[in-house]
Amino acid sequence: MYRTHTCGELRIEHVGKIVLLSGWVQRTRDLGGMTFVDLRDRYGITQLTFSMDEQPELCRQARGLGREYVIQVEGVVSERSNKNKQISTGDIEINVSKLSILNASQTPPFTIEEESDGGDELRMKYRYLDLRRPPLRENMILRHKTALITRNYLSALGFMEIETPFLIKSTPEGARDFVVPSRMHPSEFYALPQSPQTFKQLLMVSGYDRYFQIVRCFRDEDLRADRQPEFTQIDCEMSFVTREDVLNTFEGLAKHILREIKGIEIGQIPQMTYDDAMRYYGSDKPDIRFDMKFVTLQSTQESIHLIRGGHGFKVFDEAELIVGICAQGAADYTRKQLDELTEFVKRPQIGATGLIYVRCTADGTFKSSVDKFFDTEELGNWAQHFDAKPGDLLLIMAGKHEKTRKQLNELRLEMGTRLGLRKKDDYRFLWVLDFPMFEFNEEDKRWYAMHHPFTSPKQTDINALCKNPEHVKANAYDLVLNGTEIAGGSIRIHNKPLQEAVFNILGFSPEEASEKFGFLMTAFEYGAPPHGGIAFGFDRLCALLGGSDSIRDFIAFPKNNAGRDTMINSPSGIDKQQWNELHIQHQKHISS
Repeated sequence: MYRTHTCGELRIEHVGKIVLLSGWVQRTRDLGGMTFVDLRDRYGITQLTFSMDEQPELCRQARGLGREYVIQVEGVVSERSNKNKQISTGDIEINVSKLSILNASQTPPFTIEEESDGGDELRMKYRYLDLRRPPLRENMILRHKTALITRNYLSALGFMEIETPFLIKSTPEGARDFVVPSRMHPSEFYALPQSPQTFKQLLMVSGYDRYFQIVRCFRDEDLRADRQPEFTQIDCEMSFVTREDVLNTFEGLAKHILREIKGIEIGQIPQMTYDDAMRYYGSDKPDIRFDMKFVTLQSTQESIHLIRGGHGFKVFDEAELIVGICAQGAADYTRKQLDELTEFVKRPQIGATGLIYVRCTADGTFKSSVDKFFDTEELGNWAQHFDAKPGDLLLIMAGKHEKTRKQLNELRLEMGTRLGLRKKDDYRFLWVLDFPMFEFNEEDKRWYAMHHPFTSPKQTDINALCKNPEHVKANAYDLVLNGTEIAGGSIRIHNKPLQEAVFNILGFSPEEASEKFGFLMTAFEYGAPPHGGIAFGFDRLCALLGGSDSIRDFIAFPKNNAGRDTMINSPSGIDKQQWNELHIQHQKHISS
């Protein structure tokens, strides 16, 4: 037996008990007559004591222990004279009578503490050491609890967890596939699934009317803080449901997770159409922890003309859209701060050419960056339209419709951050509904599905499908948490003629559609029920619950920003024999 208790288990009621503990040496402290060792495992830390007077040889052995040595001790639980209220075992210590070194350790390349002195790349290289640190350990515990809560909740509602294949057929839509060459079928390839979409629809055809899976998915796309080449979804599908049935079911799941993990009751989740999200926030995933809605002063699309012409201000005169936000209480921003905001929106990632501001001063007057073009009366009219109060700051942008709204969205989020309105412990969910069914790509002059090609149009828009695809709304929905999309889904197409019509709009010939998705359309001819579903980004959800913007620290073994695993040095080359077995010519072999 290596241990009778863990390092986070012993309390004052265990005093006098002889115990065995095993774990890693966190630190040692030599105080002359006494040596103290903090012993750590994933459950906590327990202080060990060694007395030079009582057992000098054992004490000398303890002084030779290095950080991260793996040891076993036997001793008696005693009450600490100097209690440590920062740890759960802080009332007791172990008077050690036996010490065994189970494995020595080299000095770690960084400190394994709450705050480490190791950089990101170093800690990624030694990820197994980084995972010993308390913050990473807590992240893994949160992830485990969230998965367990999800499984129990869905199982109680009659959902079955069913595994779907990892080696599937490559599809032309969405992100790039990771492909796997087949040894047994030369020149043919599997693809790793970007999602189990078609398989979960086939399970609905099979009569398994409530399916879920916490499943690994793969996308060969550029990385950022909330993306990894392999990620996890809570993937779900239901038969004989309307959109409201799906929303109610998974709103319940979101509420249950927040209640169990954070102890928070979130109430009913509000809903917003895609069109309103874009109009008022310039984003299909608005952060509603704070207000600061867009206010339109001029729009050629909406026939709004609240700015009189003839002032000679070219930026406004040539703009399709003039729109802004009201930052409450920010009129005291200095010129330096306003210049910083201007430089922020001019960054290449945002691409604006400038920013107009209007200060609504405490005495009821207005000071702006366009005073030479607009008088106080005109500025006052703007402020009234914004419902601005003395002390508020108007920030206004102008340009083309879509581009300007996206730029103002970035500025809104920046102001929310600067004003302390984006609190990590404030959880605000939002359903975004009625997305456009299609989006047109000007480069290749064709329509693409905004979600995926299996999404059903809204029943009221089916007649417009072929004649006016730009007006068709999808029966789709996204769940947004604090400005991050954490789930997306739709009611699916479940009959062959409608699916064929959508494939036709997307530019698939009948032959291409049959070659790529013939199996699904054939299944639709055998009694496919109405069905719909949703998939949660599990890594993103865990990161937000843990108060982080990055999913990397909530994945045990993630990739870095270049898509590499520096710990195992992956991806890596394969030898010539493997190339030959896969019937693939290596580029070096071709060139030679």
